[in-house]
Amino acid sequence: MYHSVGDRSADPYGITVTPDRLDAQLGWLRRRGLRGVPVAELLAARARGGGRGLVGLTFDDGYADFVEHALPCLRRWGCGATLFVLPGRLGGDNAWDPLGPRKPLLTADGIRHAAAEGVEIGSHGLTHIDLTEADDATLKAETAESRALLSDVISAPVTGFCYPYGTVDARAAEAVRAAGYAYACAIDPGPLTGPHALPRVHVGQSDGAVRLLLKTRLHRLRRRSCAEV
Repeated sequence: MYHSVGDRSADPYGITVTPDRLDAQLGWLRRRGLRGVPVAELLAARARGGGRGLVGLTFDDGYADFVEHALPCLRRWGCGATLFVLPGRLGGDNAWDPLGPRKPLLTADGIRHAAAEGVEIGSHGLTHIDLTEADDATLKAETAESRALLSDVISAPVTGFCYPYGTVDARAAEAVRAAGYAYACAIDPGPLTGPHALPRVHVGQSDGAVRLLLKTRLHRLRRRSCAEV
């Protein structure tokens, strides 16, 4: 689970990695015989009884720096990824982060450019709110309406969803399922773990070879409950 790739001079939430660090992390994966792929590709491979050696890579929020900095790294290492974007904030910024700094988000053209490069585009909701606190109308807009808007942007079906802040409860998961998404990503969904609440591991600037090795081993334990996904 990545977010922004770029300047880390101000990073109060620890969501940014530098391009050099991302490049080193992807290189670490490849040297271990692993390859980053979109989540949909990973799930399809697992459904066929495969998927060994594949790692789902996700980038949340749809920052504009994805096209400038992340895409070249992904190309260099032959990796794919899923980019979760906010169709209600196209060309805006991360106004939901009170401490800033303000980071520009991709425009519709930027999202289409990423899609044309083979990046899977998924929804992160409309505006980046905690779905566990949303009323019924807002929950529908953040799930079903965001999917419809994003499908119009990329002229293709949108099958993946990502819960803002990683927070999910049974009601939010059911809304995502009802909206027609094939899967959804969380962070550590506990007993809700399954196709519509997939666990992920945050990867940050401090994650070198040793920390990445530990995180991959620990994640194997966390994902056992979704072994049939």
